[in-house]
Amino acid sequence: MTEFSKQTLLMGNEAIARGLVEAGCAVAAAYPGTPSTETMTALVRLQPQLGAALHVEWSLNEKIAFEVALAASYTGKRAAAIMKQVGLNVAADPFMRAAYLGVVGGLLLVVADDPGPHSSQNEQDSRFFAHFARVPVLDPSSPAEARDMVALGYALSERYRLPVMLRPTTRICHARQNVGQAEPLALGRRADFVRDPSRWAATPAFLPALHQQLNDKIDRIARDPQVAPRLLAGDGSFAGRCVVASGIAFANACDLLADMQLLGKVDVYQVLLPYPLHRPFIDALRDRYDTVLILEETYPVIQQQLAHPGAAGRGSRLLPAHGELLPDAMLPALEDFFGLQPSSAGDAAPAGRDKRPALCAGCGHRAAFHVIKKVFPGGIFPSDIGCYTLGLNLGAVDTVHCMGACISQAAGFYQAYAQDGGEVPAIVATIGDSTFFHAGIPALINTVIQQARIIVVVLDNATTAMTGHQPSPHLGLRADGRATPRVLIEDLVRACGVRFLEVCDPYDTDMLAGQLKQADAFCRGEDGGPAVIIARHPCLMDKQARHDQPRFCMSVGDDCNGCRYCLQAFECPALFFDDAGGRVDIDQDLCVGCGVCQKVCPRQAIRKEEPCA
Repeated sequence: MTEFSKQTLLMGNEAIARGLVEAGCAVAAAYPGTPSTETMTALVRLQPQLGAALHVEWSLNEKIAFEVALAASYTGKRAAAIMKQVGLNVAADPFMRAAYLGVVGGLLLVVADDPGPHSSQNEQDSRFFAHFARVPVLDPSSPAEARDMVALGYALSERYRLPVMLRPTTRICHARQNVGQAEPLALGRRADFVRDPSRWAATPAFLPALHQQLNDKIDRIARDPQVAPRLLAGDGSFAGRCVVASGIAFANACDLLADMQLLGKVDVYQVLLPYPLHRPFIDALRDRYDTVLILEETYPVIQQQLAHPGAAGRGSRLLPAHGELLPDAMLPALEDFFGLQPSSAGDAAPAGRDKRPALCAGCGHRAAFHVIKKVFPGGIFPSDIGCYTLGLNLGAVDTVHCMGACISQAAGFYQAYAQDGGEVPAIVATIGDSTFFHAGIPALINTVIQQARIIVVVLDNATTAMTGHQPSPHLGLRADGRATPRVLIEDLVRACGVRFLEVCDPYDTDMLAGQLKQADAFCRGEDGGPAVIIARHPCLMDKQARHDQPRFCMSVGDDCNGCRYCLQAFECPALFFDDAGGRVDIDQDLCVGCGVCQKVCPRQAIRKEEPCA
């Protein structure tokens, strides 16, 4: 590839997308999830700009995305599957088998990890998952390096006929850096799937031999000089000691060592490929150094493979066993490791998360949650992954586990209570439209078959709001904006065998309350079963949706007694308590004029006037 002199300031995810296009990726499939989402968004934008022959798609879930990319690689073309770390759990089945069967064209699995975590349900370290699957994993330390590692990943994938994981973390995905550009690689490959059932449809009889081939590939990669750790050599001032780091921890370590005036005095190794760790490197460290400080996120993947008797790393006295490895945690570890006086720079407490997030003003989910809680004050409320998780604030979410789990857990709650023979509490599961397509459908079918008498409320805001408004299948839009057939939620619910289905706008709180009561009566009837209500109102982050609905002029009357019920039970950001006036007031800059709060106040002190001009 010919490098241009021009550099562009890019987000890490954009840099990865640039690398994919430049390396000749022909098929890219993804499911949105922070911190990975912008990679596909950038691919959609770059594809027409650079004239790349590239198919891009938002798949229904991560398993599907991986399988689409995998099949494309079988034809000899380069492909990529993109997801966040917990999405890899969904794709685990095809991912594990792909290591045995291998690939033809390069297959890159971009898995964005979220140490912290900032927007995830765990701090999963995908490098351990790659180790478990016996798949090589690259760990970039900057956006520019992430872009460069795309080409390296494809080269490794095609040389060893294995999928390769590229594992950026949140600080890489969302950082910005000047990144070089190259002309897109014109590979000129035409799809050519060569049938080989003993490989692509391998039965258990073939698997021991394929497992041995996989082991041999990993052994060869572990000795490949192209992926050997890079050394920033010291001057011998700290003989017998070195620092080993990977990913963003390497970048932070270099900055800290430079500030400490140690860069150039101590040996520092950057590990490019945490798994499999370079075998000659392992041997060399044991021979050359008495003590080694290992800096990595989040778990001791390098440390365990290195097995150095003088190693200190995650979970040791010097470093915490969880959380992001931020500079304020690394600095005292480096000072201690090199026997330096501690500075005050590492004493600052990490920034807190004092203000909890809340649903947007006018969000239809808030209205739905308020009604659910009001109709079923003693109910059980499993929910799911999405912005509607914030129903926690309204007391209408009791459990959140993983994508699609709310329906299965609701069914589990029902079976546990029903077998006792007494009164079963109302069980209301809430799930978003995108999550319903992702993982809710099998759970709903299972619920119908097992006759779990639960209510499922599909919170349909016509988008995947939490990750940046990717289209859901019922909108009839593909990733690049082209039209495609619509797949309606109502049709799927009926096809699952559900016999009670209603649709309403949650702004109409009286109608929703009535439907919930009808659903509960159906569930408890002699011939009852699960009931589904689709609470449909577009996300108001969509400017067109806000423009299309009436905006009422809202005010709070003097009869407000300051009970704060609306603040506690409804928690709209536009409502606030005026200490001077001793009552609630409305922030007109935040208020969208939806009018729902009028029905929340027990004293009817909130007024809704005619739609504003």
